[in-house]
Amino acid sequence: MSYRNTTTRIYAMFLLMITIGLPFTKLVLAEELSGTTIPPESRPCVDCHAFEFMQRALQDLKKTAYNLDSRTETLLLKVERRTLCDCISLDGLS
Repeated sequence: MSYRNTTTRIYAMFLLMITIGLPFTKLVLAEELSGTTIPPESRPCVDCHAFEFMQRALQDLKKTAYNLDSRTETLLLKVERRTLCDCISLDGLS
């Protein structure tokens, strides 16, 4: 009989602690979060961030394409010069 009575008291104390403790935890969490919120008027929209990101990505791609194009042009000029030099040296020997 005493075991059952003790178990009931433990459950009752546990429930009492939960009902008293939950409002205090909500107050503590509300105080911590109140200083970190940014009003919606001053926050940029998600679309603006995505647009800026895509703009930067496009600029990077343009730079890369230009660099590849100029590198290809330089390599082609080197090949043409080498071919021309080979032709001149062969003609000069004969």
